[in-house]
Order: sequence, then structure tokens, then C-alpha cells
Amino acid sequence: MQRGHIHPISSLIREANAIFNRMGFTFAEGPLVEDEWHNFDALNVPKDHPARDMQDTFFLKDEPGMVLRTHTSNVQIRYVKSQIEKGNQPPYRMITMGNVFRNEATDMTHEAEFFQMEGFAVGEDITLAHLKGTLERFFKELFKGANVEVRFRPSFFPFVEPGLEVDMRLVGKEVPEKLKDKWIEMMGAGMIHPNVLKNAGIDPLKYQGFAFGMGLDRLAMLRWGIDDVRHMHSADLRFINQF
Repeated sequence: MQRGHIHPISSLIREANAIFNRMGFTFAEGPLVEDEWHNFDALNVPKDHPARDMQDTFFLKDEPGMVLRTHTSNVQIRYVKSQIEKGNQPPYRMITMGNVFRNEATDMTHEAEFFQMEGFAVGEDITLAHLKGTLERFFKELFKGANVEVRFRPSFFPFVEPGLEVDMRLVGKEVPEKLKDKWIEMMGAGMIHPNVLKNAGIDPLKYQGFAFGMGLDRLAMLRWGIDDVRHMHSADLRFINQF
């Protein structure tokens, strides 16, 4: 009997979850259909932000105020609220992975539906140094045998302050030639905005934290040298069987 093959995204989810689990992160999930408050308002996204525009967001026609989630950040809010309701105060460390949806044109690097990984840590003494160390360890374990360098560049996202773009560079004999010694933009990150902490029920004067989010499809393309993101959503067994 011929054995089946694990889809590269499923394989990456399992491996990434195991790595973050060893760092003390709890896995959490949330709804794919979300209300605007959890998807936008609670995350400090203004009412007039372009992300709410019909060109970027899928709104449900028969359910006013409901959308297909545009990111996995809604899980952060729901996770923290659930912990507060249980009487559990920070520190928290959470990782989540799943489908997100954006009304975008499809090409080699973009899909209307893709997978995202998001994580955050909240405590009394969390700093950007903790974020950098966390990401360096993750990439080092994921790209086995490589030395990893991580750098931050200033950027803007409504839900973090300061906001950062995170670049990664891999150095080592085992690194694929396409990735070796090249700075590659990997994700957005930063220190969680005080308004987001407040909306989730956390005192921003006592606690602070970092958050990061990245596309798993993009990470899979780098990990296995896949040249077209559309292959991963094609259901073509010739592609799956390579894994």
C-alpha cells in the first residue's frame, strides 16, 4: 500500500509548534469568521484604516460586522481575555497558526487565502531583546545546521509600538545557496501597543510584551525552495508527493 504524504504547510505547522512549545509557548486557536471588534478595533486599527477597505477584507454579506479574519491577531485578544476570565494574570506566551483571508490578486507570491503564524509574550519585564532571542532560536532550529542572524528595521503597524520589520540571514555549510548570506524580510513585529493590552484586559502600566506575525507559505517557500505559492493550494498530488 502506498503511503500518503504530509502537506508542507502541515509539516511546517507541526515543526514550528514543537519549537515554540519547547520555549514555553502555548498553542491556541480562534475563529476564521470574526467580528470587526476582535479583527480590527481591539487591535488598535482605526475605522478609516485601508485594511478595512473592501479591496483587502472579505465582509460577510448576510452577517453585518463579520469578516473572514485578515490575520491571526484575533487569537491574541481572545486568548488573553480567556485567561483574564479564568483569573490568570500574565506572564503569557502564546503561538497560533492558521488560515487568513485577504482580497488580493493571485500571483507567484500572493494568495487570497494563506497561512499565518503569530506569537506574543507578555510580562512585567519583556523587551525587544527577548523578541530577538526568541526569533533567532526559532530560525536556528528550523533551518538546522545554520548560523542565524536577525536584524530589526523600523516600520509601522497599528497594533505595535515601536513597529519593526524583521530580517533573517543564514550562514553555514548546510544553507541552500539561494538563502546563504542574504538578508531576507521575514515578518512584522514589535512591542504590543498599550491600547491593545488595555482592550484585552491587561494593565499597560504594569505589563508589556512583544508580538510577531509571518506567513507560513512564505516560510515554506524558503525552507524547501518552492518557487510558486500557488502550488501549495493546488491539491496537485504531483506537488504533495515530493514531500
